Amino acid sequence: MQTLKLVNGALEPYTEEAPVEITFAQWREGARPEAGRFALVLPNAAAVSEVADSIDGFSSIVLDFPTFRDGRAYSQARLLRERFGYRGEIRARGNVLRDQIFFMARAGFDAFEIRDAEAAAFSEALGEFSVVYQPAADCAEPVWRRRLARAIAA
Repeated sequence: MQTLKLVNGALEPYTEEAPVEITFAQWREGARPEAGRFALVLPNAAAVSEVADSIDGFSSIVLDFPTFRDGRAYSQARLLRERFGYRGEIRARGNVLRDQIFFMARAGFDAFEIRDAEAAAFSEALGEFSVVYQPAADCAEPVWRRRLARAIAA
């Protein structure tokens, strides 16, 4: 397994030292980061609102995809970015698939744990769509806004 980080729209190998991980259970029992880089490992059944007041203490939040059909981590990522203003790294772990990476990036993920042999395919998948139709955590401008701006300017 390797971790890839999204940098300027492209995936690059993770070169930083991995942060110390704290599980959600450890956090609930009172474990709190004091110094250094820490990652909170949040299960997809956990309510993001439970950790909202403490998220700035974590340099990374790891969200789990136990199966490709379970999309709760997408909602967690969007809540972290849009409602709670988290600016640190959000990492996808577990059953992370090539076909879902574009949507994961749109939801706010910026790091992905994948199998070593899949890095090129994942990078390619990020460039498969050139326009988006709805607003998301990535702040990409929806195509309808561009069309509207052109119509107003004409």
